[in-house]
Amino acid sequence: MKSLIQCFPKQAIMINLLLLLAFGTLIIGITAPLLTLIKFSFLENTVSLLSTVQQLYAEKEWFLFIVIALFSLCVPIIKITSLLLILNVSYPLGSFLDKSLQVIETVGKWSMLDVFVVALLLVSVKLGALAKVEVHYGLYTFAASVLLTMGLSFWIHKLSKQRLTKLSNKEPA
Repeated sequence: MKSLIQCFPKQAIMINLLLLLAFGTLIIGITAPLLTLIKFSFLENTVSLLSTVQQLYAEKEWFLFIVIALFSLCVPIIKITSLLLILNVSYPLGSFLDKSLQVIETVGKWSMLDVFVVALLLVSVKLGALAKVEVHYGLYTFAASVLLTMGLSFWIHKLSKQRLTKLSNKEPA
């Protein structure tokens, strides 16, 4: 069976470029500052996603460490890598890559989990009178990466269905 890049070369090249952009913004979003928490007008704590995961590990907060590391670091990287493979490698129907596209559609939505957690943190802190939060570009780049990857996943899924339609129309009845 032809790969998606062979069936839809122009779209696949655009998707490949956007997946690389999503990967780049993911790395920036993981390492860049997400927010600064200012307590009592003089105590500041700036955190990134990576520093948060490292701090959870150091403090032995295993449940939060696993959830945040899995859904915020591992899932997005695995998702982008899998989408690149699905797009560029020929694979038969029912293969691991074929089945993984369905899994990506389902599990990928959970990669917005920590954006949601940060949003809850912002709301709760803004409701308090003792602390102030400054949002930094890391939050926006991470959210952009996740949203871009979700959109590209949908696009690849759509192309995969179109490829199946093309193949079923070419088969003799």
